[in-house]
Amino acid sequence: MAKKEGYKVGYKIVVSGAADISGCCLGIKGLAKKLGEEIVEQGCILLTGATTGAPYYTAKGATEKGGVSIGFSPAATEKEHINKYRLPTDYFDFIVYTGFDYVGRNLILTKSADGVVIVCGRTGTLNEFTIAFESGVPVGVLRGSGGTADLIEEILSRGYRPKTEIVFDSDPKELDRKVIALIKKQKRSKR
Repeated sequence: MAKKEGYKVGYKIVVSGAADISGCCLGIKGLAKKLGEEIVEQGCILLTGATTGAPYYTAKGATEKGGVSIGFSPAATEKEHINKYRLPTDYFDFIVYTGFDYVGRNLILTKSADGVVIVCGRTGTLNEFTIAFESGVPVGVLRGSGGTADLIEEILSRGYRPKTEIVFDSDPKELDRKVIALIKKQKRSKR
């Protein structure tokens, strides 16, 4: 993949969220788009599940801001991506066709990231959260976005918590900054 002209390649940040936004907060489209814009403003690359809903609007924000957006598809081919899964192809600079359905796609996507941001979400988002959590990938959660994102603090309060660092914020810009700070801290400590 060629870099976009003048674009500095930074950290890879996954935005994980609901493909069906009916259970999300009312302003989810704008919040998701703002997340994508802010990831680009911070000089990072956006990774998503190449899907509809919150991740789609995040990819739209990143692309319209001139950033790099990479999608990881559950499908093995573009034809399967479109016809079987009924997923979009616009707003992605590149799509990785994993061929591993949703569960395998979630693992590959999350393990490819330097950080993960959770926005709204359903069961698939919870799966991506737990992969990041158990793998020690820095996680940010957009408070007030609905769905899974608004349940994570309660889930964490009830169980064992490894040393994964998690940050929460209701502002997309501040959340992105916090996640990037966690990534930088983790990268420094591994040197």
